[in-house]
Amino acid sequence: MIDSYIYVIVALLPLVALMLVFQVNPYQALVIRAILGAVAALVYAVLGAADVALTEALVGTMLAITLYIVAVRSSLVMRLGIIEELGEERESYFAEIIANLKKVIDKHYMRLELVEYPNSQALEQALMAKEVHATCAKKEELEPDSNRIYHAAIRVRRLFEIMQTELSVPEVSLTYITVPNEEEKH
Repeated sequence: MIDSYIYVIVALLPLVALMLVFQVNPYQALVIRAILGAVAALVYAVLGAADVALTEALVGTMLAITLYIVAVRSSLVMRLGIIEELGEERESYFAEIIANLKKVIDKHYMRLELVEYPNSQALEQALMAKEVHATCAKKEELEPDSNRIYHAAIRVRRLFEIMQTELSVPEVSLTYITVPNEEEKH
C-alpha cells in the first residue's frame, strides 16, 4: 500500500509545473525549473526507480539548468550603438536618456550593452550589419538643423514596440528600421 506522503510529493509535480508555466521572470523560472526537476527525481526515488531519479537529478536538473542559464543570459541583451563622445557631453542629457532606457529594459529582465562607434556612418553600418539592435545619436549628427534632440533607430520589432509604449523621454524620436536579409537562398 502506498503511504500518504507519496500522494503529497506526487501532487507537487503539477503544482510546480503550473508555477513554471505562469512565471514571467526568466531567472525565477530557472529556479522553479530546478525545483521541478528535484521533485521529479524525488518521486522517482520514492517509487523505487533510483536510476531514473539519478538521471533526472544530473541531466534533467543540473545540466539543463546550466544550459538554460547560459542561453537566457546571452539572449536577453540589447546592444545599443552610440557615437563616442568625450567628458561633459556624455555626462549631460544623454546620461538621462540612457538611465530611462535602462529602466525600460530592466522591466523586461534584459541588460543594456553600449557599443561605441567613431562616427554616424560607422553607427549606421553597424545597425545594417546587425552588430547592434538599436542606435541612438543626436539628430544634429544625422540632421544638422536639429537642436539637441536624439534619434533612436531600432531594428528589432519587439524592442521598438516596447520603447514606443514605455520610453518616457519626449526628446527622443524612435524609428523602426527594416534590415534586408542578405543570406543566400538555396
